[in-house]
Amino acid sequence: MSGESWPHAVQVPRSYRVGAWDVREPIASGAFGSVYAARLAEPGEGLPAEAALKFLPTGTQTPRRLRHLRELAERETELLRRLQRPRLIRMYETLTVDDPARPGLDGATVLVLERAEGSLDQLLDQLAARSRGRGDTPAERAVAVPGGPSLVAQICEGVAHLHHAGWVHGDLKPANVLLMADGSVRLADFNLAAELHGTHAYSPAFTTSDYTPPELLWAEVGERGHQTRPTADIWAFGVLAHLVLTGGLPFPGANPAARREAVQRYAKGREELRLSPELPDAWRQIVIDCLAPTHADRAPHSAQSLLRRVETAAGAARSPRLPRLKPRRGPHPAVLGSLAAVTVVSLATAGLLALREPAPQGYARCDQGDVCFFTKPDGQGEMCAWYEYDDDWTGGIITCDWAKTTKPRSAFNNGFTGDPHDDVRLFREPGRKAPFGCVNSLQKVNFPDPGGLVIRSHEWVPAC
Repeated sequence: MSGESWPHAVQVPRSYRVGAWDVREPIASGAFGSVYAARLAEPGEGLPAEAALKFLPTGTQTPRRLRHLRELAERETELLRRLQRPRLIRMYETLTVDDPARPGLDGATVLVLERAEGSLDQLLDQLAARSRGRGDTPAERAVAVPGGPSLVAQICEGVAHLHHAGWVHGDLKPANVLLMADGSVRLADFNLAAELHGTHAYSPAFTTSDYTPPELLWAEVGERGHQTRPTADIWAFGVLAHLVLTGGLPFPGANPAARREAVQRYAKGREELRLSPELPDAWRQIVIDCLAPTHADRAPHSAQSLLRRVETAAGAARSPRLPRLKPRRGPHPAVLGSLAAVTVVSLATAGLLALREPAPQGYARCDQGDVCFFTKPDGQGEMCAWYEYDDDWTGGIITCDWAKTTKPRSAFNNGFTGDPHDDVRLFREPGRKAPFGCVNSLQKVNFPDPGGLVIRSHEWVPAC
């Protein structure tokens, strides 16, 4: 379906100006926002010539819906500000429309995002249309996506990035898998994403049933929304993998309602899982594990453990080093609130004295799994820490603002011993160009140059 014929949640006229951007043709639209192509009308530091503008409505809505839409916008903005990963769509900036003359646009939040070539959903539609045009029978129309194994591996990598950072996507489906011009994949649309607090997260009760696990299809919805866990994304990934690799969904039925009933029968043990015979043998057990009927059965199969299996099945190169899940720097605000109501005696017995220990100093500030660089010798001064590779310290996966003006004077590679990639190669230029040195696992080093060394990117390698 052409973007011009979609009903748009937010109507934006062509050539409308938002910040430095001129709005062009519509790309996609859903219940909670509309996406338009845009061109940069005036120079902006770090901004590309083209982008996708996602308009999230805040105008002519009821107070309840207005509050709900604002919460969805805040979810997506918060995730994209905090996480910059190779498999997550990149956000360049956020804008707010100030145009009282257009009530439907005035106050709308605008996310300026990477421009994709299309989505997996659009690719599947094109393949289906091509099959119908050939006069294929319904059975013949279930065609695997070209390059499917690599695509599935990149989707899994994106899910692993999210889960390591403590987030659940909550709406993993073909429309939210974007295909870039270079053939790579990005996960997008984080309106329903939720940050884990302990083992659970809470997200709005809006899901696409074909990608929703059994425990959420009929779950009660509390005041905070659905109680969800990372295994919900694992289920959705299993459905996606089956769809991409075989051209069909794993549960039978001519419509979503019929497929929901099939999932219910399977979850209650009244029907076995019958995967497509077209699913390659190397992938069969992976999909079976992802589609285990209960959370408990899926829990042993984390996105990180699945990624290595998926890459082996796909014959893909090892993905960039995954981020290590970093512990919170203190109790969650909800925990602090409950502590305030506890007596002094019970606080002490709960281990409050441990919170009074001095903050780590020097090299001890570098968490296990990180490689850290410091503005002064011996781990002193300001610190920047990475738990994966980075193509540009001043604008990459994790930025290091002081690197723009200050050269690092010392480093500590506190990477996990035994990891196949536990040494760190250093580069003088962005894009991991001009290599000049390496820091071994667990090595602490002072750089000899009195003024420090110019380092602008790095990568994890098997050995120096």
